[in-house]
Parts: sequence; C-alpha cells; structure tokens
Amino acid sequence: MNLGLLLPSRLLICCSLSTRRMYAAVALSVFMCLTATTNADPHHPCHAPNMTGFMSVMSLKGDTKAFGAFTYDSMGKKLRFRSNESHPANTSMGLDLLMLFNDGIFYEIDSRNQSCEKKSLQCTQHPLDIPDDATFKGVKNTGSPSIKGEGLKTNEWAGSMPDMKGCYSMSVTMGCLPVCTMYFHDTYSFMVSITEVEIQIKDPDLLLVPSYCVAQPLEETPEGTVNSFLNEFM
Repeated sequence: MNLGLLLPSRLLICCSLSTRRMYAAVALSVFMCLTATTNADPHHPCHAPNMTGFMSVMSLKGDTKAFGAFTYDSMGKKLRFRSNESHPANTSMGLDLLMLFNDGIFYEIDSRNQSCEKKSLQCTQHPLDIPDDATFKGVKNTGSPSIKGEGLKTNEWAGSMPDMKGCYSMSVTMGCLPVCTMYFHDTYSFMVSITEVEIQIKDPDLLLVPSYCVAQPLEETPEGTVNSFLNEFM
C-alpha cells in the first residue's frame, strides 16, 4: 500500500484532532488496519443501537464527498442516507440511499422524479456497525481524560475487506456509538465521521421502500462489480 496516498498535504479535521495529530492518526490507523489479523483478543464487537444523526464522507485529500442525515435500524439492518444539497461544502455527490442489508439489496432513490434503481448488494459492510470479524486494537483517549467534559474515550477496531481489496480502522464510544471510520483501498481512501447522534428512529417511514420503487425490477450486476454502501463514495 502506498502511504503517500494516505498522507495528503491537506486533510480536514476529524474526531476533534488537530491537523498534526490527524496525520499521526492516519498513520496509526493504517498500521492497525494492516495488522488487524495478527493479534488474538478476548474482546467481541458490540453492535450499535437504533440511531439518527449526520454523516460526512471525506477523501483523505480533504475533499467532501457527501454530507447528510442518516436513519439506522440496528435490529432490522436498514440504513437510509440522504445527502444535504444545502450543505455549504463543495459536495460532489447527491445521494439518497436505502440499504436493506438483510435482503441483500439497496435502492438509489430520486424523490424529485419519483424514480429509483434497485440493485443487489455484494458487500454489506457500513460505518455504523462493527463487523463481527473485526479485531480489537485498544482504547484511545481524545482530548484530556483528566478534565471533565474535555475528553472522549473510544474503542479502536480494525479489519480487512477482501471483497473491496482494502481494510478499515473504526472508532466507537464505550456505548458503541460510531465516531469515525477510515477506509483504505489500493486506489482510493476516505473517512466517515458521525455526528449529532440520537438513539432513536425519528421517522420510521424513511426506512420503507417508496411506493414508486416497490415494483422496480432488480438490475443485473455487471461481472466484477461489488455493490456496497461504501462503493457509493468511491
């Protein structure tokens, strides 16, 4: 893996780290990612609760790929993500995705034109839940653990993604709320940050297939294509 691709000259702040510490965090994440399968550990991955919040996706060159609201059903394994077109950043993607992980399908939705595309999922990994085969790498304190309200304690997990020929490094709170995940691919790497999380599903209708999509036929997947939530940002 070319570390030059992972340490760009301009990188946005994530998880309350300064720019200099961010470079160190990326390097550490790469190391944890590459060594994810070398250490046995008694820790077992936790699973996030139902959530609503905001998700931002940035390349490690500092480009904002998407920013928007998400709704996540932990038990039903459903995720809705809608990018916010009014976000002030120069967002390059307008997305409305409904992921049905248990069914192995997802919808790309165009609510303005009331149309959609229905596709099969070849990879169900996403940044809101720790994969069952993830490796526990340790505990990290961001900020100051000795000053009340000035620190964040997170568990660090890492693992490989054979389907996508890459690996990841994930930070979650002690209560299993996702904070930040870095994905490293041989040609492209990006970072997902989760903010303003509430442990509830505010609008369950967002997780229902729109009426104009119900009869939509499943598209054929071209040979060699790996459809996934993550691939929508690559």
